[in-house]
Amino acid sequence: MKRIVTVAAAMLIALGGAVAQNSFKGVVKYNVESTGSVAVDLPDAARVAEIKVSGDDMYTKSPIFCSGMTEAVLVQGMTMTNCMNLSNLLGYLRSEGNEFTYEGSGKLLVKNTSKESDFDSLAIKDEEPGHFYYEYVDGETMQIAGVTARKLIRHQFDDEGKDHQMVMWYSSEIGPGLNLLFGGIKGMPLQCTVEVGEDRAITYTAVEIVKGKVKESDFLLPAGYETLGDEDLETLFGEINDAIELMQD
Repeated sequence: MKRIVTVAAAMLIALGGAVAQNSFKGVVKYNVESTGSVAVDLPDAARVAEIKVSGDDMYTKSPIFCSGMTEAVLVQGMTMTNCMNLSNLLGYLRSEGNEFTYEGSGKLLVKNTSKESDFDSLAIKDEEPGHFYYEYVDGETMQIAGVTARKLIRHQFDDEGKDHQMVMWYSSEIGPGLNLLFGGIKGMPLQCTVEVGEDRAITYTAVEIVKGKVKESDFLLPAGYETLGDEDLETLFGEINDAIELMQD
């Protein structure tokens, strides 16, 4: 069953068809602004964003593209690595008397590897409450940062059957054929408006695409993070959830 997932402010996009590798190398730079009827207070550091791209590899540490406690994201084809900093959360929970099997700093590398087939069902029309699907719109294009962008609509239905739509404009000539950072979009998003609360929205728009100015070192993971096995990660996240639930009771 397809349910709503929060990834970089719920910007999940799915695909249809075969995956083609792009050879684009460069940096996509964005402006980020509050566009809802109720203003969102964006710090200066969050008003600009960028994604470094080299074929199927991408790297970003911009807040709008890093969800939760993630400080940076590296995508290498079908593998996505999140640099997560849980130190503040763990410190607070420990100060409240909670104990954890894990005793490290909380700076973790969380790696997930997907298969192309994992995204196939998201292209199927689905109007069940709480579910969503994606519609690629033929024939509608827009010029963004000197690039031809195509239209994509995310349809999501609530319990009353109302269709909440999110429009994205993307380029299929930039980025991986399956872009895990955006849930499988066939390229790079160039403009999207994301609802972040009642009457609140944030729009990110590509304003510059710089070709060729990347190197291998731009895609290295930052130092100071540790890797845990799947079982240890599952245990840690389970203990964190249990601690939070107990504090909410």
